[in-house]
Amino acid sequence: MADRAGRLGVGLIGAGKVGAVLASALGGAGHAITGVAAVSEASLTRADAMLPGVPVLPIPEVVERSELVLLAIPADELEPLVAGLAATGVWQPGQLVLHTAARYGTDVLDPARRAGAIPLAVHPVMSFTGTSIDLARLAGTWFAVTSPAPVLPIAQALVVEMGGEPFVVAEADRPAYAEAIDTAVSFSTAIVDQASGLLGGIGVGRPGAVLAPLVRSAVENALARHDAGPGVEGFADSDGPE
Repeated sequence: MADRAGRLGVGLIGAGKVGAVLASALGGAGHAITGVAAVSEASLTRADAMLPGVPVLPIPEVVERSELVLLAIPADELEPLVAGLAATGVWQPGQLVLHTAARYGTDVLDPARRAGAIPLAVHPVMSFTGTSIDLARLAGTWFAVTSPAPVLPIAQALVVEMGGEPFVVAEADRPAYAEAIDTAVSFSTAIVDQASGLLGGIGVGRPGAVLAPLVRSAVENALARHDAGPGVEGFADSDGPE
């Protein structure tokens, strides 16, 4: 295993919009991307664009090659995948295993932990396009981090290397955190879609462009009212992905 303070061999399982971008960010921070496991045509195309030259490999081989395994797959697939890999004996002692699902902390990684792996749960509070545009957007983006206390600095350091700002969410609080994230995304998307539809219905051209300054300023004003709310101190600590 490489020195944790140095560079890691990073393997990506799931080249969705989140995974491909985070792996690219880690590669940009100097880590070596050892392989990617992707199945769908969209994921393969995304992997080729965001991680050029990185070999596409079967999942067990990605795990075997990597010191940090990035699991960027839909939340519902996490538990069976981690348990299935544990049954094959591919998890390695001291290996970092990081998932990006909002709703789970590290309990879902227990089969890997029992094999000696180090579990990390890291979720970026950002909506992804799956393109290089996201790399710039990562700068200053908050990441929810859950991990055992002794390895929390590792998770926080990885977030900082990707350009983000880590904040800690307790294991028991992950469901509420996930609900908050889903509420923000669902309501903001629905409101913009509804307002754009109404403007389009009365013949307004480019309703998205017309609404953009209003929506941004309204959201920024609302966020400012909550910027110094309870729990902000924790920030200093710190979609499915497909």
